[in-house]
Amino acid sequence: MAGKSHSHDHEHQKEVVFISTPAIGMLTPTVEFARRLVHRNPDRLSATVLLIPVPHWPTIHSYTQSLPATSSPNLRFLLLPTLHPPSPDNFHSYVAHLSSLVDQHKPSVKQAISELLVSESKRQVVGLFVDMFCTSMIDVADDLGLPSYLFFASPASFLSFMLDIPILDSQLASDSVAELSVRGFANSVPRRVLPTTVLKRGDEYSWCLRHARRYKETKGIIVNSLRELEPVVLHSLSVSGIPKVYLVGPIVDLSGPAQWHPDRAQYETVMRWLDNQPSSSVLFLCFGSLGSLSGPQVKELALGIERSGFRFVWSCRGSPKSKLGLPSEYTNFDEVLPNGFLERTAGMGLVCGWVPQVTILAHRAVGGFVSHCGWNSILESLWHGVPIATWPIYAEQQMNAFEMVKELGLAVEITLDYREGSDLVSAEEVERGITRLMESDGEVRAKVKSMREKCRMALVQDGSSHESLGALVVCPIITPKTTY
Repeated sequence: MAGKSHSHDHEHQKEVVFISTPAIGMLTPTVEFARRLVHRNPDRLSATVLLIPVPHWPTIHSYTQSLPATSSPNLRFLLLPTLHPPSPDNFHSYVAHLSSLVDQHKPSVKQAISELLVSESKRQVVGLFVDMFCTSMIDVADDLGLPSYLFFASPASFLSFMLDIPILDSQLASDSVAELSVRGFANSVPRRVLPTTVLKRGDEYSWCLRHARRYKETKGIIVNSLRELEPVVLHSLSVSGIPKVYLVGPIVDLSGPAQWHPDRAQYETVMRWLDNQPSSSVLFLCFGSLGSLSGPQVKELALGIERSGFRFVWSCRGSPKSKLGLPSEYTNFDEVLPNGFLERTAGMGLVCGWVPQVTILAHRAVGGFVSHCGWNSILESLWHGVPIATWPIYAEQQMNAFEMVKELGLAVEITLDYREGSDLVSAEEVERGITRLMESDGEVRAKVKSMREKCRMALVQDGSSHESLGALVVCPIITPKTTY
């Protein structure tokens, strides 16, 4: 039976299994972490990533379908059987829908791992990695006698908040509490930058509370961050009652969707245009795989961009077609942009739909990034040394923006608390933020350039994340102290 003590463990290659929420922001770093984990000790470690099929979400489906072709002897991808997904009409939130979709696959995951346990004569399955919304899969690991680990694709600061949600619950319920003391934050955290999920306290909050309570059941928590970026948080998590935390980032998919996204023509157009621009002269604006702005807000943003006078590439996406859908692509930008905007800015900028974000951030012409502050986007910008102006929209992005601006001094503020239903950010505020961002010798830019080097050093021999990953591989995975 897998998980039991073996007297000849050295004869077996250790196999770990991954399961991820089928959302680009969580699936991509999970896959990249699996690659890095097996690369660290290829002679003794292999991984199988179980993929939940989502044909009803085309972009995620394209990525998921592309992965099995990249399998290797040490890293395999297994598409689970396609199930009829739960109807979005039964849920009021994206998190509730995703969590139910994951739950639906528990029998398939148990079957897949059971088959691995039986068939792998030379591989000993030693653990299951779950993400922040896959905690129900801990039950599967328990049933099979396997340890489970949490792979957390958001910052350590948000992990500290999630771990404290059960403790903070009464304060979160009280509108009179304007600021909270959160483990891992040096400053008090204003209520206005808490996730909408927490402020609304609906079914999405109930799901988050349910997930957060289960994090402590895992044998270790792996975070996509690095000690040099979040030292205060790491120290705050080194306490009893919390599984050992391993900071192994930045984990960034440097190839990005340019490799698999179907809209390659638009990507090539943007890259050709960037090739003809001066170094660090272009402002890039992108609001993530789920981020979209209302029509009136798009107009204010456009006017602010135009008034700033900087060159720009703007990934402009429409509102979701349904409450749980992905942003739609505008078929005619004239319908949403101010009259004459495209004509007036011709030659100075490009407005487009989807673009491969990480590839654009890597381009020498890009000098600033107006971002929704998703954690993957923040890490991509730091990796390439491109400073951010903050414009959070959903999930934990308001807290990420607060950390980047107020805690770390690594970003310029346009807004910290924007969300659906917020007051409009005016063209004047946009222009002011962009101008501060694009200053060639600003303090934020210098700090970001320094953090770029720290990100890269963390991953090389003797770097902090390299050491942390080594500690995870050698101790709990290859030579576990406890028999399960």
